[in-house]
Amino acid sequence: MPLSEHEQRLLDQIERALYAEDPKFATTVRGARLRRPSRRRRLYGIALFAAGVALLVFGVIVPLKLASIPIVSVLGFLVMFLGALLTLSTLTRGATAAEEGAKNIGDASHRSSLAQRMEERFRKRFEEE
Repeated sequence: MPLSEHEQRLLDQIERALYAEDPKFATTVRGARLRRPSRRRRLYGIALFAAGVALLVFGVIVPLKLASIPIVSVLGFLVMFLGALLTLSTLTRGATAAEEGAKNIGDASHRSSLAQRMEERFRKRFEEE
């Protein structure tokens, strides 16, 4: 649903104010990708993990060893580990980007209002004396 002209003007005004107040933060937020990681990648990670567990159990059942090292079980563990890494990296990457964006936006507005309140208190104290 497109924005109305009034909403678009307000958004442009807010964006200009953000660039004027904190250009470094504005360029950081503009360049950040806050898109959620793909569901397909997460499903691939879960499938790899399940396949790794299956290979690990199969390696215990089948006595295929090279220099007394169960090859199939080690391979299963590696596949399981890669699947867990893939799944966890997609989960944490999406949450981290969204949380950082929200935290930075909140900090910027909190910082400016806090600075304004501190300046106001300082002026009041200075005027009282």
